[in-house]
Amino acid sequence: MSDVILDAAADPVGGPVIPVHAVLEREAGPALDAAPVAAKAYAAITEFKGKAGQVLLVPGSDGALASVLFGLGEGGDPMVFRTLAAKLPAGTYKIARTPQGMAAGQIAVAFALGSYKFDRYKTHLGERARLVAGEGADVAEVRQVAHACALARDMVNTPANDMGPLQIETIAREIAEQYDASIAVVTGDALLEANYPAVHAVGRAADPARAPRMIELTWEGPKGKSGKERPLVCLVGKGVVFDTGGLDIKPSAGMRQMKKDMGGAAHALALGRMIMAAKLPVRLTVLTPVVENAISGDAMRPGDVLASRKGLSIEVGNTDAEGRLILADALTRAGELEPALTVDLATLTGAARVALGPQLPPFYTEDDELAGQIATAAKAESDPLWRMPLWKGYADALDSDVAEIKNDPDAWAQAGSVTAALFLQRFAPSGPKCGPWVHLDIFAWNPRNRPGHPAGAEAQAIRGLYRMIRDRFA
Repeated sequence: MSDVILDAAADPVGGPVIPVHAVLEREAGPALDAAPVAAKAYAAITEFKGKAGQVLLVPGSDGALASVLFGLGEGGDPMVFRTLAAKLPAGTYKIARTPQGMAAGQIAVAFALGSYKFDRYKTHLGERARLVAGEGADVAEVRQVAHACALARDMVNTPANDMGPLQIETIAREIAEQYDASIAVVTGDALLEANYPAVHAVGRAADPARAPRMIELTWEGPKGKSGKERPLVCLVGKGVVFDTGGLDIKPSAGMRQMKKDMGGAAHALALGRMIMAAKLPVRLTVLTPVVENAISGDAMRPGDVLASRKGLSIEVGNTDAEGRLILADALTRAGELEPALTVDLATLTGAARVALGPQLPPFYTEDDELAGQIATAAKAESDPLWRMPLWKGYADALDSDVAEIKNDPDAWAQAGSVTAALFLQRFAPSGPKCGPWVHLDIFAWNPRNRPGHPAGAEAQAIRGLYRMIRDRFA
């Protein structure tokens, strides 16, 4: 796994700590007026104006790097410091003054996210910039959040030949061992005996060495002072390690990045890791159905009718709408546990990207209070999300002539992300003993290189969700 670069010591490596002066665009002129002549000259050459993400490296009289000017633009978004991490040469740095309206911890998280590189298959690429966390930062929490995000990104970036069902199970077991959680795994044909028929149907075509499985991690959490049982949070993550599309096979362009279709499982495990590391006052269950949507003589076919754990029959209209099938069984299992909150994460539809693009994942819930808490936490953490409607007018697009529901909506509905959420809602926890449910249709991917946002895996929504859960159950 990739290292997250972050230090709390004042002089962690014995070398100089280089100050970084973060300036708003409107402050750039006065800041340069007070700077040495050489800095003014460099600023003129590079056209440094304090725009968001601009970096000016200021040398000292000996020619070595003495300080850095960093542009905040109009200010307000600490995630701009992701860009800084990607543009600095190797060395140790410290933010000279925490910008108004930003927290030192948020800056440290942003810097850590921006310093991430996936280099598992490359030779060592040299040292990276390091940050001395500013005063007031909870370094332990920053590290846990940054490492969890790196875990999710590493899992998504790793190709399917090295990130199959067994590897995801192994990671889940390592997390369980680290945080004294229990874990149960049901594999292969045992899924039928354990009543996970939809998970089995989607994954049965894979090689036996990559057999489908249902992973259930359980953490009892810290005991309250009263000795009362803590509320249960249930996280559900879609774990399709590779998606060919099944017999409704994807074109090569659509299949190229399908190693990332287990991004929901990676995000659920990473979020669960954050919760356990922080010892939040909850109980936790992480459910990850893990399959490979492969093609063989035993593959499910268009037109097949599948059983589900809930007892609803499902017509397979399209074998490439497999994620919602495995989530159906997992969400049903979640409901049996009577959770106070259920969160599912899935790289579910291309329609979500058509609607909102790669940087803004939609979320769906009927609980207005929960939606407000998610939106508030996401904004506070600069971890963007956008609420979309569970529009009942499209529900009949999932009606089947031969079964109780089908997995692909009628073409007239068009709202593919909405109808996918409506499908999941049929299986989500409900009833007087269950708290609200929210579904997130994440992308988990940067389609192009940007400073601090390298092309490849991206951790989406989990920082905001962590804050929401922390605040909701505090």
